[in-house]
Amino acid sequence: MKTSRFKALIVEEIAPKQFSRRVGERTIGDLPSGELLIRVSWSSLNYKDALSATGNPGVTRNFPHTPGIDAAGTVAACSDGSFNIGQQVLATGYDLGMNTSGGFGQYIRVPSAWAVPLPDGLTLKESMMLGTAGFTAALSVLKLAAGGVMPEQGEILVTGASGGVGSIAVALLAKAGYRVTASTGKIAEEAFLRGLGATEVMQRDELLQGAERPMLKERWAGVVDVVGGETLAAAIKSTRYGGSVTCCGLVGSADLNMNVFPFILRGVSLLGIDSVQCPMEPRRKVWQKLATEWKLENLGDAVHEITLEGLEPAIQAMLRGESKGRTVVNLAST
Repeated sequence: MKTSRFKALIVEEIAPKQFSRRVGERTIGDLPSGELLIRVSWSSLNYKDALSATGNPGVTRNFPHTPGIDAAGTVAACSDGSFNIGQQVLATGYDLGMNTSGGFGQYIRVPSAWAVPLPDGLTLKESMMLGTAGFTAALSVLKLAAGGVMPEQGEILVTGASGGVGSIAVALLAKAGYRVTASTGKIAEEAFLRGLGATEVMQRDELLQGAERPMLKERWAGVVDVVGGETLAAAIKSTRYGGSVTCCGLVGSADLNMNVFPFILRGVSLLGIDSVQCPMEPRRKVWQKLATEWKLENLGDAVHEITLEGLEPAIQAMLRGESKGRTVVNLAST
């Protein structure tokens, strides 16, 4: 098994701060230590994967490397007995695809504590249609509800709505009975977002109007923000008294330049969402909900399927901000 070869996307540092990407062969022996060896059937492309593939040191420091923070497949070996050979599992988060060889290879080896049994109601492909993006969106919806934001309380804003996390958040919120306004810089995607369940589509510039002011007119009962920066600040400033805003992204900016007035005058709550180190109990709970009451029957409308060979153009499109919905990677057919 140690010499068994498999295909993978390989990122190499060819000169200081210069990186190349190619689809090539690796061996089982190249993989890091871990109790669980998984034959990967499906993965998905996330923004963090695109950063890893370009050598971003904030994501990946050790090369050669195979990105892919999501993976779903079958157990090939398990040294601690946590899983059975042939059992279907999925792995997202932790260090997978960062400095641990990830899901853009046909095998991964990880600690068994990183894996979740595939819940009944989801196929391996469906789990990767969701992936980290869907898991993050579901955590956001769960935190809004836990914070007391109910459908009858008013509109929910989703920023960056045409992207992976945003599009799934729109669909999940709509399925749960919320009235959703989708904010996007790609207004051409209005039909796509309404098809996911948005009742209104707002241009990003409209959300930012007057955002330099300390406070904005109250509108949102809750917000799922995946952008950060001035978009997050504007969303907080326009959230209604007692509302909650979840924060999970920084594609706009990692900085939040605003005052404390929305928090001390309106009682707005800012809720951080972390999908990487999320403990196993809530992790399993979220995946179970995604397989049952939150299962999205129309999820395929927002998904584009590629193989390993299709990753390069997909990565470039994501870095240019041209991605829409979710991209799944079929490793079984590679």
